[in-house]
Amino acid sequence: MRKIRFALHWQILIALVMGVLYGVFFRDYVPYISWMGDVFIRALKMIIIPLILSSIISGVTNIGSAENLGRLGLKTILYYVMTSTLAILVGLALVNIIQPGVGADLGFHKEVGALDVIEDSFGQTLIKIIPVNIFEALSSARMLSVIFFAIVFGFFITRSGRKTRHFLTDFFNSVFEVMMKITMFIIRFAPFGVFGIVAYQISESEDLSVLAQTMGVYMITVFAGLAFHALITLPLIAKFIGKVNPLKHFRAVTTPLLTAFSTSSSSATLPLTMQAVGNKAGVSNKISSFTLPLGATINMDGTALYECVAAIFIAQAYGVDLGFGEQVIVVFTALLASIGAAGIPMAGLVMITVVLSAVGLPLEGVGLILAVDRILDMFRTATNVWSDSCGAVVIAKSEGEALNV
Repeated sequence: MRKIRFALHWQILIALVMGVLYGVFFRDYVPYISWMGDVFIRALKMIIIPLILSSIISGVTNIGSAENLGRLGLKTILYYVMTSTLAILVGLALVNIIQPGVGADLGFHKEVGALDVIEDSFGQTLIKIIPVNIFEALSSARMLSVIFFAIVFGFFITRSGRKTRHFLTDFFNSVFEVMMKITMFIIRFAPFGVFGIVAYQISESEDLSVLAQTMGVYMITVFAGLAFHALITLPLIAKFIGKVNPLKHFRAVTTPLLTAFSTSSSSATLPLTMQAVGNKAGVSNKISSFTLPLGATINMDGTALYECVAAIFIAQAYGVDLGFGEQVIVVFTALLASIGAAGIPMAGLVMITVVLSAVGLPLEGVGLILAVDRILDMFRTATNVWSDSCGAVVIAKSEGEALNV
């Protein structure tokens, strides 16, 4: 008798739906299955740092010369800045047209906590990319510092003597290969992890009908902006700049997109993204191991769009009229804040305080959007990961690689 076997992305989608139903109808029994989500996330977090370190060092050593590294780095940064700016401009246009904050209920909000983590300016954040102690940076999972060290270490491997260069290149290529095998093993359990995560989040969520009534227009504005960017802007860039088929590429990265949607963590999804972009889309390790870890850390299109919409929504709710100059400040601050959001819990919510402070809006306004943030976070994280994957194939094509998409 022939066994029926679903593809992994279908298994994850089924688990997601079952998680929603379980969280709604068996709320009291969620603790019995929520541990599966905890174990899955812990397993993904376990491999993130060694995967990033080995993949970037391996990628840089395979890139070769400083000229090639500089060219690839420039293309990557240009793509990230361009797509994040386009996302912010889409959000800016929609929030000004729809004006969701006009007449918003200021009484529906939550207490705001954990906003005192913003201690550094953007300039200080850039300086702190250079780690004082690389082992402390590794143990604290400070992604930007780990990426900086890995790039420097990989570059100077290429400048070493022949014996040292070959030994270390083979060593980190081997470590990366082992880490990808561990990743493939963990991926098998993704449906169980997604089931536990979604069931727990649904059981802990607010009354969705109340949220829809009070914050519906704001949520629609964010959803519309994310949908436009994910379904129109990024596919057009992939089609006309990258010369790839957006639909084929979407099919190739369905598993990481569903995982990103479920976990709301682009960093935790990184191992799955690298596996899909490399094995299914056909991007070389040289490109994917450099662009994707960097993208999961600083390329936050969905977060940047959300921060712009949220800031102007709060201004509208408080009756503050932001002129052209103030909105330009919002655009640039949202771009910088989305880059600096790496490694901070509730990154989007926390970094929105930077945008609010830049234009003199009350920080208490964050309480207006806190109630619906978890729902929006799922969509903006999926958008972040989709942009990272599109960037990898666009840059790979620009380097002359033949892809499967």
